[in-house]
Amino acid sequence: MRFGLTLALIGGVAPVCAQDLLQIWQMALQRDPIYAASRAGRNADQEKIPQARAQLLPYISADAVAEVEDTRRLRGLNDNNSNRRALWALTLVQPIVNIGAWGALERAGYIAKSADVVQEAAYQDLVLRVAQAYFDVLAAQDTIRALQAEKSAIQTQLRAAQQGFELGSITIADTYEAQARLDLINAGELRAQNVLQVSQDLLAKIINERPSQLAELAPDTVLPGPVPNRLSDWTTQSSYANLAVAQAELTAKIIEKQIDIAKSQHYPTVSLRAQTGSASDNGLYNTGNGPSGPRSLDSTVGIQLSIPIFTGGEISSVVREEASRLQQARYQLEEAKRQAVQSTQQHYSGVTSGIAQINALQAAEKSSLASLNANQIGYEVGVRISIDVLNAQQQLYETQRNLSRTRYDTLMSSLKLKASSGILTDQDIVAINQLLTEKR
Repeated sequence: MRFGLTLALIGGVAPVCAQDLLQIWQMALQRDPIYAASRAGRNADQEKIPQARAQLLPYISADAVAEVEDTRRLRGLNDNNSNRRALWALTLVQPIVNIGAWGALERAGYIAKSADVVQEAAYQDLVLRVAQAYFDVLAAQDTIRALQAEKSAIQTQLRAAQQGFELGSITIADTYEAQARLDLINAGELRAQNVLQVSQDLLAKIINERPSQLAELAPDTVLPGPVPNRLSDWTTQSSYANLAVAQAELTAKIIEKQIDIAKSQHYPTVSLRAQTGSASDNGLYNTGNGPSGPRSLDSTVGIQLSIPIFTGGEISSVVREEASRLQQARYQLEEAKRQAVQSTQQHYSGVTSGIAQINALQAAEKSSLASLNANQIGYEVGVRISIDVLNAQQQLYETQRNLSRTRYDTLMSSLKLKASSGILTDQDIVAINQLLTEKR
């Protein structure tokens, strides 16, 4: 259902040269091996239901034996007797009362539901991995863009310092300072290029191809806040809808059924048994003068009752083992609930504080730009020195890099908030994709 929805959404978007998040997501759905492995595991666990149901249905077996027995005396080996036998039987068994088999069928249903939850968790994990890899590439590109702009500004400042030194208006120290900043920027640019390469490799690992130009987040984009904007609503939602909580609940139910199955080993079982078959025995009736002995056809129908009396204490031990595992599962369920609430609080704070940081960094960017302009004018008129301009440049471009990273981190926090609440879907990919543009 999700696959078709995504295709329909892609079909309604006008084609662009750059790959956007929705297109990357579509490729990841088809190509990511982790998600594909989870889907195969889910399909395998669904087979637990027909396997358990088969223990309640009739089964038929056929047996046949053909043998020749040759008996000889120990002395001389000349006195011998040969017996030939041919037997076949057709048996039908229909369980009538088997409480353990019914418990196994219910347990298989819980296992199948647990597999569905695991598959849904893998789906949400794929959403987060695709978005994180995509934003890491964009953040690396923004970092390189800011470093290159800072490098250009430092080169301009370096030329000014060299000219000033040649004219004798400033000392050589300004030239050395600008050159040192330029060398540091060159080293930082190399590191940023490596980060970009690694980020692209991680994205390529998911979609099995190198990403081309990616649609980017426009600088003036206003990021939405959490809806509803109340932490209590999100924590309440996550305490029962978080997928890890759902998985822990199903694990406890599976163990409860396992206890019932273990106890049922004390109970009697009743089954209908019907058998028919024929046999011939030449060895018993053959006198050597006739060709064969008599042939018989026997048929039986009856009810078979089986009552376990003593198993050496094994059943009681299994019950005690499963009871301890149930206690363990309930503690793990409580831990999953607390972890879901804590994660929700963390990611909710990440969204709200991230939006506040974005606003603060945008204001800092404007003030840093004003400071840079003022220092450049002061340097030109002689009331500021080169180091003041370089510091102002560094502050501006560092602010821009921090602003870029904070925007992507805030978007990821919003996705993780929905994942911790169990409501993350491909619609969230669509919503973020609408914020992207082909080119800055």
